[in-house]
Amino acid sequence: MRLFLLLAALVGASQGLQTFAGDQVLRLEPSDDEQVHLLKQLEALEPLQLDFWRFPSYPGRPADVQVPFACLQDVKAFLESHQIKYSVLIQDVQDIVDEEAREMNLNERKERGSDSFNYAAYHPLESIYSAMDDIVAEYPQLVSKHQIGESYEKRPLFVLKFSTGGRSHPAIWIDAGIHAREWVTQATALWTAKKIASDYGNDPSVTSLLNTMDVFLMPVANPDGYVFSQTKNRMWRKTRSKIPGSLCFGADPNRNWDAGFGGPGASNNPCSDSYHGSSANSEVEVRSVVDFVRSHGNLKAFISIHSYSQLLMFPYGYNCTAAIKDYEELDALGKQAADALASLYGTVYKVGPICNIIYQASGGSIDWTYDQGIKYSFGLELRDTGRYGFLLPASQIIPTAQETWLALKTIMEHVRDHPY
Repeated sequence: MRLFLLLAALVGASQGLQTFAGDQVLRLEPSDDEQVHLLKQLEALEPLQLDFWRFPSYPGRPADVQVPFACLQDVKAFLESHQIKYSVLIQDVQDIVDEEAREMNLNERKERGSDSFNYAAYHPLESIYSAMDDIVAEYPQLVSKHQIGESYEKRPLFVLKFSTGGRSHPAIWIDAGIHAREWVTQATALWTAKKIASDYGNDPSVTSLLNTMDVFLMPVANPDGYVFSQTKNRMWRKTRSKIPGSLCFGADPNRNWDAGFGGPGASNNPCSDSYHGSSANSEVEVRSVVDFVRSHGNLKAFISIHSYSQLLMFPYGYNCTAAIKDYEELDALGKQAADALASLYGTVYKVGPICNIIYQASGGSIDWTYDQGIKYSFGLELRDTGRYGFLLPASQIIPTAQETWLALKTIMEHVRDHPY
């Protein structure tokens, strides 16, 4: 019976909007290496259709997994039989998805025909792109919009450029939304764009920064995946490229960079959420950013915004044994940024190399940029630590963006003062 329900759910998902009625998110707490190994084996069992929101990594470090209702009893029985401690973080995923959709639809109806944009709401891609145009129109001497490529499904890849001079300055890059379902990141990036533009000429630090450096901000790094997460499958993470010989779609765009490509923490299974793609830079969304970084040639910082877990990370993710030569400076700067973030609402972030504080992951963007000589390469994992995970309520967008801005500003000030 459980197998029948699972198959029915999968067929329904292929025909329209995927639903998650009865699905639960469990927090798993492996106590030793054997239990970590068992969880990784569980992750690899495709028929279970488990969605690991936070992958198993080390003993004592929790993993979070969304379990379909149809196999919930079997998974819990497996965990109990191996004495793996677990607790329920989300009782019914669909309840939260439904509430999120209601709020989003209500906001879109309110904004229709209005000149206002609600930064405290989640928005479809078209609204985000329209808001970017509005920022450019409001601050034309400071902000311009540039297309750096097209997605697999031919959507434009837009970047906002903040610049005060005709000549090219050293620059800082910020992107968000490389993983489609991390909606608070796209929302935070858009709020940040408005903040940078409005603070120029009013905040001495931002004014000083933009008088000497350019900032490039890409609010939606994976537009195909973002649209799919809003119209078909709220939990979609990857790109939407077609994979020859497979019924599955897309690659994980943060396992697709040429930095330890195909190594630990990335999957060669096209159906996996961490599938690395057919080759490094195979995803056009990644390749477009790679081409931009190389052609610009003077990026001093590269910051990629993700969610969730409340982490401020620097390289490496693909190499867990070698400390980078700039470890002490990046660690100190990361802690300074995390302290600034916490000063607003008390939100606590952990700081350290990717491999140490989350898990080993190969093919990541900030590992690649660091290896390209961009010293100040950082990744942020925004709110929260698991209560809502990827389904962070819209009421937390502005507080998340406000505190994140303090961390970003701290990093950017340091880069301004240490550009070479």
